[in-house]
Amino acid sequence: MFHLFHTQLPFIVNLLILLLSAKILGEVAERLGQPAMIGEVIAGVILGPSLFNIIPVVGEIKPIADLGVFLLIFMAGMEIEPEEIRNSIRGKNLWIGLLGFAIPMGCGFLVGHFFHFSNIFTIFLALCIAITALPVSIRILVDLGKLQSDVGQRIISAAIFNDMISLMILGIILDYNGTSGNLREVTFSILFTGAKLVFFIFILIGAYRLIAVSKKRVSTLNPKMDKFLHYLKGKESMFAMVILFVLIFASIAELLGLHFIVGAFFGALLFPRSMFRKSEFDQVKHSTSSFTMGFLAPIFFAIMGVQFDATALSNGLLLTVILAVSFLSKILGGYFGARLAGFHNLKSITIGLGLNARGIMELVIANIALQKGFIDIPFFSILVMMALLTTLITPFLLKDAFIRIDKTESP
Repeated sequence: MFHLFHTQLPFIVNLLILLLSAKILGEVAERLGQPAMIGEVIAGVILGPSLFNIIPVVGEIKPIADLGVFLLIFMAGMEIEPEEIRNSIRGKNLWIGLLGFAIPMGCGFLVGHFFHFSNIFTIFLALCIAITALPVSIRILVDLGKLQSDVGQRIISAAIFNDMISLMILGIILDYNGTSGNLREVTFSILFTGAKLVFFIFILIGAYRLIAVSKKRVSTLNPKMDKFLHYLKGKESMFAMVILFVLIFASIAELLGLHFIVGAFFGALLFPRSMFRKSEFDQVKHSTSSFTMGFLAPIFFAIMGVQFDATALSNGLLLTVILAVSFLSKILGGYFGARLAGFHNLKSITIGLGLNARGIMELVIANIALQKGFIDIPFFSILVMMALLTTLITPFLLKDAFIRIDKTESP
């Protein structure tokens, strides 16, 4: 809209402007009770072509944003224990995760069919509607003091299930080349992609079982690991070991064509934390969080805002339909899943509301789709708007729902 600079600024100056703006508006968002991510994306919108056009859409900053994606997914994986994955698909909990994902996914396909989108557009739309951002859900529940409640735990379990399935589907989409060949070629491509995913899952299962066996010897391994870490002369050896472990899985996923964030998530999930002192692992998490949330994540979310195109929102019907479907389908999916899991109406609706925040995970998927050329800037902008609005509105709706639950349960 306003073109303040007609020549490209040096890389360091761009980085300074982007990070400073993202941190200031992120702080404003935090003080207003919203995730910093909201302010960081808005900072990018202000600096990008939608308004002042100070920061270019493409350039040297993008690799930094990609590293931010890696560490964001890495942090999400570190927040989950493998046992929590089992709990999310155990017993009646499975209904919440399954319907909380399947119903929005199906509604996304219906929207794509109604607007005559291409198959790949439709798949990414459905995936972004179906996903729940685990880090955002955790943050909202912590702020409300409901993380340990039965409803809060079901929301987290379903979010874990949603993220896990979404990353698996993403890996298949990115590996499938989608060529318009004959039926035999298409079938072979899909089967080959599926075979690689199955192979990757076997690697994960093998690593999980190996780590499980090792945990039984944790009393003997802990001193040996401590001795090994003290033997190393390099600084931050524990941090390097964790990153290397995760990079192994990220590299395997990338070599198989499943995208590195799939491997990064499961690598962080499977890291054998119990083999090391809790204080050492907590220090790794602290170091990762400091570097990521203080530098890389603000850059990533600001870049999302820079790539946002306000003119793409001129199609009011499409935007309205996608926003309405994204809200209602998640609520319905969570509601019906919770009802089958044995919850009453109010708690079931609350679970549906809690699954609505897309936030980080949707922006990561939308960014990958844009980089790979599967979606265009206008469609990307609509997905960014969906992520922002669902993340903004969910805390208010969820707070009101928990108040109603507390009133009904009070003596």
